[in-house]
Amino acid sequence: MTQALRVVLADDSVLLREGLARLLIEAGFDVVGQCGTAEDLLTIVRATRPDVAVVDIRMPPTHSNEGLVAADAIRAEYSGGVAVLVLSQYVETEFALRLVTDGGGGVGYLLKDRVADVREFAESLRRVARGGSVIDPEVVALLVNRRRARGPLDELTDREREVLALMAEGRSNQAICERLFVTPKTVEAHIASIFSKLELLPAPDDHRRVLAVLAYLRK
Repeated sequence: MTQALRVVLADDSVLLREGLARLLIEAGFDVVGQCGTAEDLLTIVRATRPDVAVVDIRMPPTHSNEGLVAADAIRAEYSGGVAVLVLSQYVETEFALRLVTDGGGGVGYLLKDRVADVREFAESLRRVARGGSVIDPEVVALLVNRRRARGPLDELTDREREVLALMAEGRSNQAICERLFVTPKTVEAHIASIFSKLELLPAPDDHRRVLAVLAYLRK
């Protein structure tokens, strides 16, 4: 992408919203709109057609799931045209799984604490704009490590569980190599073993791979 990604920000905290806008502008993004309600978010998205909408889950008037409802509306109205990155103050695995398992790419779920790492947050925005998926590492860790009846997941080695967690975050093979300091062939071998043990067939793209992993983790 040669042009700056166009971003709309929706959060009822003016301080957080303005701070995030400044950080993104300094990182090379074009912030084309800001608002504090889900209703205004839909209006701005329809007027500006941004590349990515950054949305808080809990927004006025009830501060329950207005942002999530707006995110669903954006994805339905602009399928493949406007990516959505949902932010949350707390870990809400049900909302995260709902977003990423409904099908289609260009979607992410991050905790607001993750915004502090500007470089990582910027990469997350770019990833969903490219049609990929982003899931907060803390959410992934809860899904991978939660108590359950013994199953295929228990057959994974510690290293394979690390690779699985990074896959579920939406990391590419190259990103996994860099994070774990291993070779591409080693990552490919781990992924092949994971799919074999989980009885999941590899998909031709990262997003489908993430959905396959999450679909298994939901069981």
